[in-house]
Amino acid sequence: MQDYIQKRVIDICSYILETRATVRQAALVFKVSKSTVHKDMTERLPALNKQLAGEIKAILEYNKAERHLRGGEATRRKYKDLA
Repeated sequence: MQDYIQKRVIDICSYILETRATVRQAALVFKVSKSTVHKDMTERLPALNKQLAGEIKAILEYNKAERHLRGGEATRRKYKDLA
């Protein structure tokens, strides 16, 4: 793995751990695609640091479990603002 990719993986990992950010939020901050963030966290990070990968996996699973609630809340706010 190239050095700049390793640095990006560690930087994104640190950001997600500090802020509990979603994949989309991290992608916006680091100006990469959601797919890149997801691949970095699920495939590349375990090769670099298994402990951090476990912590990130827990955060990603939590965000995935809550995404339907966030979407519902966003829809509720959208239609409340239209009324």
